[in-house]
Amino acid sequence: MDEKTAQNAMQIILHAGDARVHCMNALKAIENSSFEKAKEEIKLANGEIVKAHHIQTNAISAETQGEAGTYSVLFAHAQDTLMTIYSEINIAKRMIKIFEVYEARLAKLEKAEMEDKYE
Repeated sequence: MDEKTAQNAMQIILHAGDARVHCMNALKAIENSSFEKAKEEIKLANGEIVKAHHIQTNAISAETQGEAGTYSVLFAHAQDTLMTIYSEINIAKRMIKIFEVYEARLAKLEKAEMEDKYE
């Protein structure tokens, strides 16, 4: 494996790892019903995953344009890491929406219960 491929792989892993940290922070925020914080963390996660994806895309584009490319276990691992974390981010985004709806329904039920109690 050449040095450029190794550097690209490590940059992908670095950015994807940072994205995972933000994604996990978003999930912790969801646990605490801090949906705005969760959305901020997902935005940061997206920024990191986009950086990783650009590195991957540039590497693939270079190879399709004739630059010599060799198989690299490290680069394959980087791509796997990128796609796994990308999936985690998509699930976390959906969870934010699900729990926001859940919280709104709960608040509505609690409000109705309180109104019934005082009538």
